[in-house]
Amino acid sequence: MTVVIKGNWNYPTTIWAGPGRVAELPAACQRAGISKPLIVTDQGLLASPMVRAAAASLNGAAVFGGVQGNPTAAHVEAGLAAYRAGQHDGVVALGGGAALDTGKVVAFMSGQTRPLWDFEDVGDWWTRADPAGIAPVVAIPTTAGTGSEVGRAGVILNETTHQKKIIFHPLMMPKIVISDPELTVGLPRWVTAATGMDAFVHCFEAYCAPGFHPLADGVALEGMRLIATYLPRACANGADIEARAHMLAAASMGATAFQKGLGGVHAIAHPVGSFFNTHHGLTNAIVLPYVMEFNRTAIGAKCDVVARVLDLPERGYDGLYAWVLGLRRELGIAHTLAEIGVSIDKAAIIGAEAAIDPSASGNPIPVSAADLERIFRAAVVGQLAVQA
Repeated sequence: MTVVIKGNWNYPTTIWAGPGRVAELPAACQRAGISKPLIVTDQGLLASPMVRAAAASLNGAAVFGGVQGNPTAAHVEAGLAAYRAGQHDGVVALGGGAALDTGKVVAFMSGQTRPLWDFEDVGDWWTRADPAGIAPVVAIPTTAGTGSEVGRAGVILNETTHQKKIIFHPLMMPKIVISDPELTVGLPRWVTAATGMDAFVHCFEAYCAPGFHPLADGVALEGMRLIATYLPRACANGADIEARAHMLAAASMGATAFQKGLGGVHAIAHPVGSFFNTHHGLTNAIVLPYVMEFNRTAIGAKCDVVARVLDLPERGYDGLYAWVLGLRRELGIAHTLAEIGVSIDKAAIIGAEAAIDPSASGNPIPVSAADLERIFRAAVVGQLAVQA
């Protein structure tokens, strides 16, 4: 049976999905109103064939490759300097979550006069922006994890405070997304696993977040089903285009769903990434079961639905929990934060920072700084029995 993995979608923005569609980048820029783009990409992709080909296909394009994991305000400022020096009129954000976030924020800030932190996602701060000063973006994800290509925000690290801040505006949504699975074929297995688990956590935390949002719930459930089916395949065979295509879709679905909210996993992962410079998706994957245990009494019914959607042999919370642990083992995800260089000495700071992270408010059980510190400590040493 032929599986169709190509299509044009218009939710939550215009998405051109399918193998080889990066060749349509010039048409995407034209449609987005970009005639002289700045390509913002990850430092590790700067010399890659995909970036060279993208630049060669666009007249007047320049490349800014000064983005690293956990992007900072300094990365944004350097990107802005390149944008203004080249008199560009739009951004092509090409890469993983860091490049996508940075590219979107560069485009957003290109015509603003206020400082970056004035646009943090707090109340109606987004209304401070001049909408006419927001440049258009074409987004091209090269990992299937963050889903930043369909987001209206960018996560940027304030190096002074060691806090990750969400910079938000409705017009930060990319005009066009090119979701080409061929661009993800060269990803190392561990990156495929970590970013794929990031997408799963997005879907799972969104589904478990309190509140009435059946649209987000439906997207989250299908995202989890796709990840359960295709992430092991993508890790087993990186050239499996069908698996890669479905994982890109699932990543976008996770970011679409989490407008409902996230939870304790992200609340902890953000400060851990800030203080220890860990990979965000990998951090989420490690922390997930510890937060699940804390939330156990509040998420049983929802876990039963997820277990049924995934057609697990054991239903309910126990069935899903066992499956999560098994999937982590299968993918080679570390069991403890200590294994990726995280120490317990900053536990109190992590707990306090997690408590004020916007994600904490979406946790199914209200969490205090002490609760989050306790979960963090458990994840460092590998103590799974964390009770609310």
